[in-house]
Amino acid sequence: MAKGGKTKAFFKILLRIFIFFVTITIVPVIIYKFISVPASPLMFLRTLEMKSNGDSVNLDYKWISIDKMSPYLFQAAIAAEDDEFMYHNGFDFDAMTKAIKSNQKNEKRIKGGSTISQQTAKNVFLWPHRDYLRKGLEAWFTGLTELIWGKKRIMEVYLNIVELGDGVFGVEAASQKYFKKPASDLTKNEAAALVAVFPNPRVYRVINPSQYTRSYKWAILSRMNNLPKVKF
Repeated sequence: MAKGGKTKAFFKILLRIFIFFVTITIVPVIIYKFISVPASPLMFLRTLEMKSNGDSVNLDYKWISIDKMSPYLFQAAIAAEDDEFMYHNGFDFDAMTKAIKSNQKNEKRIKGGSTISQQTAKNVFLWPHRDYLRKGLEAWFTGLTELIWGKKRIMEVYLNIVELGDGVFGVEAASQKYFKKPASDLTKNEAAALVAVFPNPRVYRVINPSQYTRSYKWAILSRMNNLPKVKF
């Protein structure tokens, strides 16, 4: 085969690989725009951990419509995790830069600069451990979800699959477990209490929180007062 023919064949193979990659990544994003996410990679990982420890598998996961969530949850999540959520296209480069500088000064307490959109993409489609491949795929899926889902669906998925304790996933399951009420009835204070454990839900506690978690909750409440109300 001539050199030009080999080059043409090579690019045909690359094109097929690209089309295959785009297809297998776009299809689940489209599907999850319309149906609830049945499980996340982290849920699968927690299941394996329970089995390896000899514990019974007991995941508490309840999906609800965003219309059945207290609006305080949106406010608290945005105040704590991504105050530019309604305005960016999935990425907040200023927040990333600040996180990098903060982490260089204090390596013991690592801050993330990921937006809610990025966190949702990772939680739904990817593995939890950090590496360059995952970050690259995370950026790809973030762009897809922003384009195909939109802000309302991203927030709905985010609050439904977020981990909120050992084996507890989603604000509805957490609300029932910790406050004995549906997520629709959460008060401003209760919503902030849930969101305050987002950074490390297996260490931070909603009930009987540490002084650090209590302080963080009050900081979230303060930020909520300074943000415009979010309506979906």
